[in-house]
Amino acid sequence: MSLKELAEQIESQLRVATMPIAVRLLETVDEIPANAVRPRRDLGYSLSTCQAFSYSRRRGLTVAQLKEDMWCPEPVIGYGLEEAPRYFLEGNNRYPSDVADIEAGKTWASEEFPRLPAGKYIGVVSSPLTNASFTPDVILVYLNPAQMTLMLLAWAYRTGLDMETRLGGHSACVYSVVFPMQKGECCISTPCGGDRWRAMAGDDEMIFSIPAGEAGRMLEGLRYMEETGRKMPFGLSMQPEYPLEESYQKIARLLGMDQVE
Repeated sequence: MSLKELAEQIESQLRVATMPIAVRLLETVDEIPANAVRPRRDLGYSLSTCQAFSYSRRRGLTVAQLKEDMWCPEPVIGYGLEEAPRYFLEGNNRYPSDVADIEAGKTWASEEFPRLPAGKYIGVVSSPLTNASFTPDVILVYLNPAQMTLMLLAWAYRTGLDMETRLGGHSACVYSVVFPMQKGECCISTPCGGDRWRAMAGDDEMIFSIPAGEAGRMLEGLRYMEETGRKMPFGLSMQPEYPLEESYQKIARLLGMDQVE
C-alpha cells in the first residue's frame, strides 16, 4: 500500500474539502525536503503551526518549521523542541482567559497537555499526502461529522472496537499529532480557537489523525465500506418503516418488535 492510495481513497470516497496531509517531526535539518517552504526565510514571517498545516491542506504546499518559524509556543513545548517553562506549567497560558483559577490552568498544563520528551525533535514538516516526499509520523484529515462517521466505521472494520479519544479545546496541532504518536492509534481532535480563528478551520470540521502504522488498516476499512455502499454523499430519506437489513429484522423479532416484518 502506498500512502498516495490512502489519500486518493479518502479524497474520492469522503469528498473532503481539503487535502489530507502528512506530518513528520524533524530530528535533523537534513530531513527538511528540498521543496519545503521555510516561513521565516521564504515568506519573511513566522506562522503558527495550524497555519502551516492550513497552507499544506488548502494550498498544497510543503511547509517546514523550526523553532524560529513558529509563532505559537504550544507546539514548541508539545513537540519537545524545548522544555516547558515553569510559567507555562504553572497554568498561565490558560488562566485567566479560559479557566476559573490558576490551579485549573496548572492542572491542564502539567497533567493534561500532551508533550513529547524535550530534545529529540527540532521541528515539523507538513505536506499534502498525495505527493509527500517523506514518510509521515501522522496523517491528518479535516472532516465534517458525516465524513467522520465513515472514518469511524473504517476504523472499527477489522476489530469491531470503537475509538477511545480525549478531546480538548486548546492546541489542535499538538493533540492531533502527539496523541497518535504516543498511542500508535488513530485519534480524533477538535480544531482549537487558533486553528479556527487564525488558520481557517471550518465550524463543522474536526481532525482525524492516522499514525503511519495504521494507514493500511484504514485503507482496508474504507475500501470495504465503499464496497458496501458507504461513501459520500449519503443517500438521504425520511421514509417511514424503511426496509431493514435481514440481521436487523431478526434482532427485532427476537426483541418482540412485532411491527417489524
